Amino acid sequence: MTAILTSSRYQHRSVDARVLVLDAQGQPLRDHDVTVAQVRHEFGFGCTAPGAPDSALLTQWLDLFDTATLPFYWGRYEPEPGRTDVVELTRRARELAAHGVRLKGHPLVWHTVKAPWVDRLPLDDAERVLRERIRREVTDFAGLIDTWDIVNEAVIMPRFENEPDGVRNAITRLCEKYGRVEFIRAAVDEARSVSPDAVLVLNDFDLGPEYERLIEEVLESGVRIDAIGLQSHMHKGYRGEEQVHEICERFSRFGLPLHWTETSLLSGDLMPRHIEDLNDYVVDEWPSTPEGEQRQADEIVRHYRALVEHPAVSAVTYWGFDDATAWLNAPSGLIRRDGSAKPAYDALRGLVRGEWWLGSAVTRTDADGRIPLRAFAGEFEVVAGGRRGSVSVGTRDEQVRVTVE
Repeated sequence: MTAILTSSRYQHRSVDARVLVLDAQGQPLRDHDVTVAQVRHEFGFGCTAPGAPDSALLTQWLDLFDTATLPFYWGRYEPEPGRTDVVELTRRARELAAHGVRLKGHPLVWHTVKAPWVDRLPLDDAERVLRERIRREVTDFAGLIDTWDIVNEAVIMPRFENEPDGVRNAITRLCEKYGRVEFIRAAVDEARSVSPDAVLVLNDFDLGPEYERLIEEVLESGVRIDAIGLQSHMHKGYRGEEQVHEICERFSRFGLPLHWTETSLLSGDLMPRHIEDLNDYVVDEWPSTPEGEQRQADEIVRHYRALVEHPAVSAVTYWGFDDATAWLNAPSGLIRRDGSAKPAYDALRGLVRGEWWLGSAVTRTDADGRIPLRAFAGEFEVVAGGRRGSVSVGTRDEQVRVTVE
C-alpha cells in the first residue's frame, strides 16, 4: 500500500485516491508489483532561480524546489531600447523547464529597477512602450512562463519618489494619471490580449488595509487577477505563526489563491527595528552566524508549517537561494557563500522532500488493477516491469488512472 503519514492539519493538501494502472493496450495490470514515487507537489514550493547553470548550486536547488521565479526587471532586461536579455533568460527558462520546474516571471510592471530611458520619454510614448513591453514578454515566453507578477507594489506606486537625476519616474506618473485600479486594468488587459489564460498575480509588500482596499476595488471593477501576492522579507525577525495566520485570514476573504511571493529569514544579526525602509540599511559586512543559522532553521520550519497549514495558500517562494546573491547582501540564503548548505536548507528539505513527500514505494495492484495512494497532492511516477507512466492527483480526486508503457 502506498502511503505516507500526514498530520490532520494538512488534510486539505492530501489525496486519498485509488489509482487504476493500465498497460499499453489499456488493460488493467492485475496483481502486479508497481513502484510509485512523487515527482512534484501541487503546492508551489518555489525560490528565485539559481544563478549558476549546470552547477552544484543548481543540483542543490532542484533537490528542494519545484517552482522558480525568473527576473524581468525592466531596467536590467532592456537597458537600452530594443536590447533585451531574451536569449539568456530563454536559455535559463528552458534549462529549468527541462527539469520539470514551473516558472514565473517577476515583474512585468514596477516603478523600481525600471528602465531610465523610459522616464525621459513623453508620457504617451512611455505608456506605449510599457504596453508593448508587457505584450512582448508574455508572447516571447508563452509556453515556458505563463505565470507573472503583473503589477508589483501598486499601493505605493503613484506616490513613489526616488529620482536622483531629477527626471520623474514614468511608471509613477502613469499610475498617478490613471489611478491604481485603471493602471492595473491596463496591464492585465495587455497581458491577456496575447495570453488569455496566463496566471496573473498582483503582488505587494504592503500587507495592511490599503492593499486590502486596493484588491477589493480591483475585483469590484471587474479586473480579473488570479492570485494575491504577499511579500514578507523578515529581516527584523520572524513574524510568528499568529501574525502569519492573521494575514492569511484577512486576504483569504477575496476567494483567490494566496502566493507568498517573497519570503526570507536571516541567519545572522537582525536588522534594527527602527529601520522603516529595508533598503536604507547598508553595512560593509553582514555575516551568517552559528546562532543565527540555528534560529533561521527553526523559524523556516515554523513559517512553512503555518503557510502549508492554511488552505488559502497555494505557493511560497523563498527569496534568495544563497548568500552570494541575496538581496541587500543579507545572510538570508539557505546556502552559504562557500556553497555549503545551512541548517535551514536541511530543515526545509526535511519537510518538502521528507515529511510532505512520497518517496519511492513498492506496492501491488489488486484484482481490479488498482492501488491506493495517500500522499500530498501532486504528480507521481508509476513504474511496472520497467514501463513508466505519470499521473497528477489533486485533493478532490478519488479515482484516477495511469497507463504504463
